[in-house]
Amino acid sequence: MTVMKRVVLLASSQSYRTGDFVSAARLLGLDPVVATDAPPPLGAGQIQIDLTEPAEAVAAIVALDPPADAVVAIDDQGVGIAALATTELGLLGNPPAAVAATRDKLLMRRSLESAGVAQPAYGSALPGQAAAAASAIGFPVVVKPTGLAASRGVIRADDVAAAKRAEVRIRSILSDAGADPDQPLLVEEYLPGTELVVEGLVIDGALEVLALIDKPDPLEGPYFEETLLVTPSRHPDAIQDQAIALASAGIEALGIVTGPVHAEVRVAPNGGCRLLELAARSIGGLCGRALTFGLVGESLEVLILRAVLGRAPVDSALARPAAGVLMLPIPGTGVLAGVEGLDEAAKVDGVDDINMTVTPGRRVAALPEGDRYLGFVFASGLDADAVEAALRRAAASITVVVDGEELPSVTPSA
Repeated sequence: MTVMKRVVLLASSQSYRTGDFVSAARLLGLDPVVATDAPPPLGAGQIQIDLTEPAEAVAAIVALDPPADAVVAIDDQGVGIAALATTELGLLGNPPAAVAATRDKLLMRRSLESAGVAQPAYGSALPGQAAAAASAIGFPVVVKPTGLAASRGVIRADDVAAAKRAEVRIRSILSDAGADPDQPLLVEEYLPGTELVVEGLVIDGALEVLALIDKPDPLEGPYFEETLLVTPSRHPDAIQDQAIALASAGIEALGIVTGPVHAEVRVAPNGGCRLLELAARSIGGLCGRALTFGLVGESLEVLILRAVLGRAPVDSALARPAAGVLMLPIPGTGVLAGVEGLDEAAKVDGVDDINMTVTPGRRVAALPEGDRYLGFVFASGLDADAVEAALRRAAASITVVVDGEELPSVTPSA
C-alpha cells in the first residue's frame, strides 16, 4: 500500500487561499493538514495553532502522527513558523534566518545593502524620528511598518509635515494590529515608475521564473493599493532580464534556497530597476488563480506543493497566452452595503470569473488601515493588452456602496 505524504498547510483565519491549497494537495494524492488560528470547531484535517507563538505552533506541527513530509505557509503570517518546523523535522525548507529577513523590511534592506543589490535608499526611524530620517534621504519618501503586509500602513510623504502625520498614523495602525507601536519604521526614497512582479520557485538554490507580471496602474501614493495584474509582461526584454537578475540576487542575498518566491521590482522611467520586496511565499490574495501551467492547466498551488516535496514541475510554461486579475480595493471605510454591476462585469468579453471575498453588512477599512480586498475579477485572452482592456471594462461596471455612498471600485486610469 502506498502511504500518502502528509503536507501541513499553515494558514491564518483570514487567508484567501486555504481551499485552493487543500484542493491542490488532494489532487496530488497528499494528506493535507491545515494548521490555523481559526477558532474551533475545526473539521477533520485541521489543528489549531497560535501564529503569534512560533515555539508552540512548531511543537504542535512536530507532534503530528504520522509526521509531516512538508510544511507550507500559505501567507506571510506563517512563513517563519514553516521555516522553523521544517528545520526541526529535517525537511526541505528555508533557513529560519532567511525567512525572517523577508518578514522584516528593515532587516531585508540591510541584507540587500550588504550584498550590493540595487534598492531604494533607506533609513530607520524610532518614535518621533520619521521626519528627520525622511529629510536625510530627501523627499518624497515612503514611510512603512517593517512587518505588515498587503500595503497596510504604507504612506508616501512629500514634506516634513506629511512625514510626521504618516508616522503618527502608522504607529496607530501598528497598535490596532497588536504590534509594538514604538518599533522602528522604515523610511525609504520614493521611486517613480512602474512595477513588475517576478513570480517563481527556487529549486536547488536557483530561481525558476513562473511568470513576469505587469502592474499597469501607477502606484504613486499617498497609499499604494494594487488593482491590475497582467501577464505576460510587456516591458522590453532588457527590463525583464534586469528584474529577474535582481530577484535572483535578492534570493541569494537573503539565503533563500527553496520554495515559492514573490519579488516586486520598481522600473524607473529611464529603465533602471530596483528591488522593492522579496517574499518567501507566492502571490497574495486569490491572484494565483490567474496563473495556470502546462497543457493540463495545473494551478500555482500544485507547482508549489510539488516543489516543497522535492519534485520538479511537470511543465511550468503558462497555459494561456495572457491572463490577469483585477483586485477590487475597499474604496472607503464603513459598512459595506453592497457591490453593484457584477452581472455586467461578468458579461465583458474576456472575463472568466468573479470571486467576491467580503460579504455585505461587514465593516470594511480602506488603506492604509485596511488589509483586505472586496474581491477578484479574472480575465484571459490572446495578449496582455486584450486582458487589460477587459479588466478595465469590468471595473467600469462595478460600483461599491459603503455607508450608503456609491464609490467606483477602481479609479479610472488610461
